[in-house]
Amino acid sequence: MSQQPDKVSTKVKWGKESIELDWILCNGVMGFKKALSDATGVPNDRMKLMCKSKGLWKGVLKDNTDLTTITGFKDFTTKPIQILLMGSATTLPTAPKTKTIFIEDLPPEEAAKVAAEPAGLVNLGNTCYLNSVLQCLRPIEPLRESLKLFKQNSISNSSPSAAVLSSMNDTFNNLDRTTNALSPSNLVMSIRMRFPQFAQRSPAGPGGMGGGGWMQQDAEELYSSLLSLGAEEMSGANQIQRLLKLNEKDTMGATNVMDTLFGIEMQESQTCDENPDDVTTNIDNCLKLVCNIQGGGDVQSDVNINHIQEGVLLSLQGKIEKHSETLGRDALYTRQQRISRLPPYLVVQFGRFYWKATPDSQDHAGVKCKIMKPVAFDSTLDVMDFCVDAVKNSLKSCRDHAIQQEEEAIQKKLKGEDNNEDKMDVDNTTQQELENVDDDEASALKAALQMSMDTSSELITTPVGPSLLPNDFQGYYELFGVVTHKGRDADGGHYMGWVCDEGDNWFVFDDDEVSPCTVEDVLKLKGGGDWHMSYLNFYRAKK
Repeated sequence: MSQQPDKVSTKVKWGKESIELDWILCNGVMGFKKALSDATGVPNDRMKLMCKSKGLWKGVLKDNTDLTTITGFKDFTTKPIQILLMGSATTLPTAPKTKTIFIEDLPPEEAAKVAAEPAGLVNLGNTCYLNSVLQCLRPIEPLRESLKLFKQNSISNSSPSAAVLSSMNDTFNNLDRTTNALSPSNLVMSIRMRFPQFAQRSPAGPGGMGGGGWMQQDAEELYSSLLSLGAEEMSGANQIQRLLKLNEKDTMGATNVMDTLFGIEMQESQTCDENPDDVTTNIDNCLKLVCNIQGGGDVQSDVNINHIQEGVLLSLQGKIEKHSETLGRDALYTRQQRISRLPPYLVVQFGRFYWKATPDSQDHAGVKCKIMKPVAFDSTLDVMDFCVDAVKNSLKSCRDHAIQQEEEAIQKKLKGEDNNEDKMDVDNTTQQELENVDDDEASALKAALQMSMDTSSELITTPVGPSLLPNDFQGYYELFGVVTHKGRDADGGHYMGWVCDEGDNWFVFDDDEVSPCTVEDVLKLKGGGDWHMSYLNFYRAKK
């Protein structure tokens, strides 16, 4: 018998790692395992060693194996033994691998990423209307990307409109880089220069005493002004495709960035009450829906609105008086609107403010009043009933298809036809490939294989809005932001922003003060008292 060598070289394959190690044969199996444990952190009792080289041992190497009985070691004095190690490392580190860093020691932009709460905005004198709207627009990534690229492409543009959009971009970016409240002074100044109505001051009192401060403004008016401005400056098919990475087909006729993100295409019909054959139709575009509020003690009406769904439907219909060509005189027409193109982001305004005539007052000017009536809303908004038949049918087909797939899956599971054999085939044929890729690639590979095995029928319907493919969108929107108003004075009071962080966790932005809250707190903002009540609801398409 040939003499056994004192040591041999090994190449141990452990997951994605390859470890080269000398095996001192006189130390036995346990000595080799100890050396491997020091290198990998895998405990001895969890190790399973299998040999990929021929002529040594078969199966799992046992701890009590007498190595002197293995004559094949002499064949590996010039080449390493190929060994496969199976087992997970569980050794706890005796000391931290990285130095503890306190948030106070981080640069501002890094501290902002790990801060418990996002940064607020300083109130510069009745600017809560602006602060609340900005915080609700801040999570909309396509809008922020559009503003960023707009600024890069319009560096030489010093117009008042470009200054507003550039300042919006800077404000959002600066909020991401700080944990302290940020002063939006440049944005406020540029808005007041571009829109003089936001630069109004309250009149001074007798003798010039008091007054003179900045007047409170309407949050919805600011929202509409900013989006209208963006529509003017970021228009054209090429602009949309470059900024939002959408092809012409995906935009579905939208002509600017804001229209692509927030735009609602409406089909309106006007039918003469006295002559049903007298019907006119037209297409209109808007950047929000309105929830009309009627009933209760504020405004007496035969209609009593208690939920946002009812209020939006009410706003989409009504009566108008206009000249009838067929009758040759003025007549009443029934107006009905329905949505023919849905946006990725949907804003609903609660119609809480209205103008009340005051004929007995000295100036007969009237007064702006607020409706305090409670109107409930949910975290999900279903828009199917607001849409034209073509869109409604597309959404219904998508929902029916999803229900059918779910029912088929349940039936297969009840019958034991859950594709276990197919799953085993997938696992067996791809195990080797999955061992050689990272986790993300492995997940993608599994998903691709599963899709290739799916024999369910493909749903083919018409897109209902920019990037809203029917296979992925069923007409539901999820709430992610709310602007609220507190107070009975429509020209005063206080605005706050409520923004979803993740799941049911939200933040409430009271200017520079930021506090955590929950979705339950947000759904209580329906009105009915002197507390904050919803005024603008921000939704995003639920995929």
